[in-house]
Amino acid sequence: MQSALNLPTPPPELQVLSHTLGERIVDWIEDNGPMPFDQYMQMCLYEPGLGYYSNGLHKFGASGDFITAPEQGDLFAQALARQIDRASPEWGDDWVLLELGAGSGVLAKDILRHLQHCPIRYEILEPNVALRSVQAQTLKDSPHQDRVSWIDQPPQDAFRGLILANEVIDALPVKRFKVTAKGIKELAVHTIQDGDTARFAWTEIAPAPRLIRAIEALQERMTSSLPLGFESELCVDLPSWLAEMTRALEHGMAWFIDYGYPTHGYYHPQRDRGTLVCHYRHRAHFDPFIWPGLTDLSCFVDFGLLEWAAMNAGLAQTGLTSQAEFVLAMDIHEAVVAQKDERLRLSQLAELKRLTLPGEMGEKFKLMALARGDHPPLHGFCGSMLS
Repeated sequence: MQSALNLPTPPPELQVLSHTLGERIVDWIEDNGPMPFDQYMQMCLYEPGLGYYSNGLHKFGASGDFITAPEQGDLFAQALARQIDRASPEWGDDWVLLELGAGSGVLAKDILRHLQHCPIRYEILEPNVALRSVQAQTLKDSPHQDRVSWIDQPPQDAFRGLILANEVIDALPVKRFKVTAKGIKELAVHTIQDGDTARFAWTEIAPAPRLIRAIEALQERMTSSLPLGFESELCVDLPSWLAEMTRALEHGMAWFIDYGYPTHGYYHPQRDRGTLVCHYRHRAHFDPFIWPGLTDLSCFVDFGLLEWAAMNAGLAQTGLTSQAEFVLAMDIHEAVVAQKDERLRLSQLAELKRLTLPGEMGEKFKLMALARGDHPPLHGFCGSMLS
């Protein structure tokens, strides 16, 4: 499980944590045979006390493994707050904002600071106790902290308002597959003896029935067949997950922000090894078997699948745009240029570039708006409708 790549070696206590998780995975494989990758990803990210999002280690910002848009500064939160203020009159005076997986809590803090019309409640769906503690610490000085509450499962009571998910879908476990001359094969994890230790490696297994059904549905949404040798992944649980997360939304919207592609781009023949990416100490690599529990595993989002899942959950797609188009449509650049504090203006200009330039986050990240019930067009989502 150690790295053949030039990655920093974790301290001894974290090596123990990773080896403990690795041994648990090895034991499962020895008892059951090759482990489907979605189960491997589930354990690596969410195994109680050991998985990446469950072990209490710091994940976000300069001292973590990656930096999200909200960690860059508050310009992205300002853009979201402006769009929320324009949309919220549709939801009545008692509207609720539900954020799924709030990370460090900085986005919630900044949105509440910039909103002109705050929700009656700002709920954070966060089952992880360690992350709840981080979020509470971030929000402790917020003037609107009395509106914030935490829940550990999707709300059951109907509500009106907004569901917000920033970089959530990319962390949902996926199944990996390969197109072969003998049909679809599922890619799984098995062990290979390397001296006295076992290391993880890829192997092919017969595909699970639900993977076959999901690929058949995918092929119906595509204009061409997947070529021989093509490898990729598919979030087979996305439709059921989305239905569960949005079931209580009586009237309102759900906004999803993530890196991803439309279906035809996701499964383009040139993207024949999929989109799985790993992050460890601000280094990106493509070996999911290095330091399990200490490495973030994620996949790009198929926004075509998200739209299809939304339709089946009774939601309508009302906008899909790039992060750059969204931020610029909300006139954040004008506010930066008008900033009179020269030092702050230069800092915000650098942040704006990171948010909007194609070589940074501008085109890589997309925003999709889903609606339940009638809703007027959203200015920030009316850029080029990606298809």
